[in-house]
Amino acid sequence: MKNKSIFILGILLFLQLTLAAQNSTVVEKVRQKLALVNDYVAEGVMKTDVSFIKASLGKVKVFYKKPNLIKVKKDGGISLLPKGGVSITMNSLLNTDQYIAIASGKQLYKGKTLEVYKLVPTDDRLEWVISTLWIDPVESLVYKTFTTTKENGSFEITMEYGDYAAFGLPSKIIFGFNTKDYKLPNGITLEFGDEAPVSKEQAKKNKKGTIEITYSKYTINKGLSNASF
Repeated sequence: MKNKSIFILGILLFLQLTLAAQNSTVVEKVRQKLALVNDYVAEGVMKTDVSFIKASLGKVKVFYKKPNLIKVKKDGGISLLPKGGVSITMNSLLNTDQYIAIASGKQLYKGKTLEVYKLVPTDDRLEWVISTLWIDPVESLVYKTFTTTKENGSFEITMEYGDYAAFGLPSKIIFGFNTKDYKLPNGITLEFGDEAPVSKEQAKKNKKGTIEITYSKYTINKGLSNASF
């Protein structure tokens, strides 16, 4: 009886490992597509919707280099992107295999049936705690992520794709975040119009912010130097 129980447990363990391997194939295909990109410079326009910051549309350049070098440069001003949202892009999130991918069902999103995966890091040095990905398994593209970080709160990122989809690079990204976790960049002050002055903590409490970047051009794999960062 004891041997039979051990045998059954062995079979169950084998089936679990097999299923996990099959499920992670979808994530691995996304990872392989993103691995085609060693570096890029992206040009676009940033739109900011944060209640306590007045900011107009502005041209931006985004610089990226493997494994995790990234910089956002805004013409005539300071980048307002949340720190965690900048550093945790799809390229940087999946440039390692130090995570476990757990299949979490399917969901209809903008007419597409996406597969949902939760990524749990196995390396304590990574700055994120858990990330949920909504993936089109046919295109091997991620359309939405929700990531919780160790020090910079949680971020939702939605993506649209166009001419650079073959590299897994979006034509538009929208960062959504809770402003109570937002850390103001140096040089930025709060502006409230005609409202009575309030503290930073009151202004930022439990409000939502979004920052949208629409890309017009990518320059990919041109050998970007570390000096660009």
